Amino acid sequence: MKKLKKILNDRGPIKKVGVLGMGYVGIPSAALFADHFDFVLGFQRDSPSSGYKIKMLNNGENPLKGEEPGLDELIKNIRTAGRFECTSDFSRIEEVDAVTLAIQTPFKDNVSLEPDFGALDEGLERVGRYLTEGMLVVLESTITPGTTRGMATNILNEESGLVAGEDFALAHAPERVMVGRLIKNIQEHDRIVGGINNESTQRAIELYSPVLTMGKIIAMDSTAAEVTKTAENTFRDLQIAAINELALYCEAMKINVYDVRAGIDSLKGEGITRAVLYPGAGVGGHCLTKDTYHLERGARMGGTLDFPENLESIYVVARKINDFMPHHMYNLTVEALSRIGKKLKGSSITILGWAFINNSDDSRNSPSEPYFDLITEQGADVSVHDPYVSISDKIEFAQNLEEAVKGATAIVIFTGHKQFMGLNAGKIKKLTGLKHPVIIDGRNVIDPDAFIKEGFVYKGIGRGDKNYHAIN
Repeated sequence: MKKLKKILNDRGPIKKVGVLGMGYVGIPSAALFADHFDFVLGFQRDSPSSGYKIKMLNNGENPLKGEEPGLDELIKNIRTAGRFECTSDFSRIEEVDAVTLAIQTPFKDNVSLEPDFGALDEGLERVGRYLTEGMLVVLESTITPGTTRGMATNILNEESGLVAGEDFALAHAPERVMVGRLIKNIQEHDRIVGGINNESTQRAIELYSPVLTMGKIIAMDSTAAEVTKTAENTFRDLQIAAINELALYCEAMKINVYDVRAGIDSLKGEGITRAVLYPGAGVGGHCLTKDTYHLERGARMGGTLDFPENLESIYVVARKINDFMPHHMYNLTVEALSRIGKKLKGSSITILGWAFINNSDDSRNSPSEPYFDLITEQGADVSVHDPYVSISDKIEFAQNLEEAVKGATAIVIFTGHKQFMGLNAGKIKKLTGLKHPVIIDGRNVIDPDAFIKEGFVYKGIGRGDKNYHAIN
């Protein structure tokens, strides 16, 4: 440890930073680092699917299509100032004092709980190949607890011939961002920083402190940092599952879940309902859909787990409830179609929203996709429209809302984009050309009464008070 401290002192303060992975985390992180350090290199593979980002970023353009306040201007400014460059030349890693990795870490499946660390392995190998003495390496990716001290250390040591914690610093500082507010989240959320030793932690604190405006650094052990990230997403997933289950209960009891939610939420002064979220058509994104399994795997690998025998984890049950919600949307669609004497086969179904979150182009693990698969398997003719998403391996998107809903038997809202707020019931009905079209609201973005009045058959998540209405 004394050796690393001397090496870092001799190297001096962090001046140049590298960021591996130009995605939803890497791009805003690199932009903010470039606003505070001398120079930042963004590393991106020049692949057919994502190589376009290199040219766009070097032209001062933002490759992310969703609404990200402040990011467009920041990218333009750092390029104009000559403080940022994007490259596919990974040998330039040797130029930087600190390098962060923001690479996806999905699971192969949710049964074996085996993560797919292929992309992260490749990134670590590239860093290790060009790692120099005194460099700081930080994993920002969400990982199974124990990965920093285990797999990451082993790969970096083997590739570099150096020793983590002695010749270079190594830490985990998990990203804590939500698309739509990336810059704000990085600056204002507290930053969890966990090094494999004190010297590593202090060097990581030096990297992240200048970027924070309101947030503070919370230092801890690297494994504790890994657990913190996986656990916070697991708890959020649990909270969503709780309100989703309540929504299903309210549908069965023919009451409005939003009335119940408002009543529960009114007890704020007692502090027991601070986590009452909103129900919806499903949970998507890269984090919540798999971080529970990272946490579960870490617990299983960490040692002897004292837990009730033959009892499934409440976290895993929550994950299954949230995974069920697209299937519930399918069930609602079938029920609504049956009210007008139709089946999925031969019906024209319009899906509104392919992104998993409002006003974003992030469609990773979107709940729209399993729903799409279910209805196409039953012979439905499907149209999809999303104002922010236009590229998919499996579908073609309708160019606009009018084109998407024209002739539709049923319209199914999966994403709460602002463009879907306040849809005009009369106009939509005219475009469908039907006396009684179907509308399924998975995000509570439309007024049920307005559509019911126009003759629509309405179904909504948690809207037991409306789901059994008379057909006008």
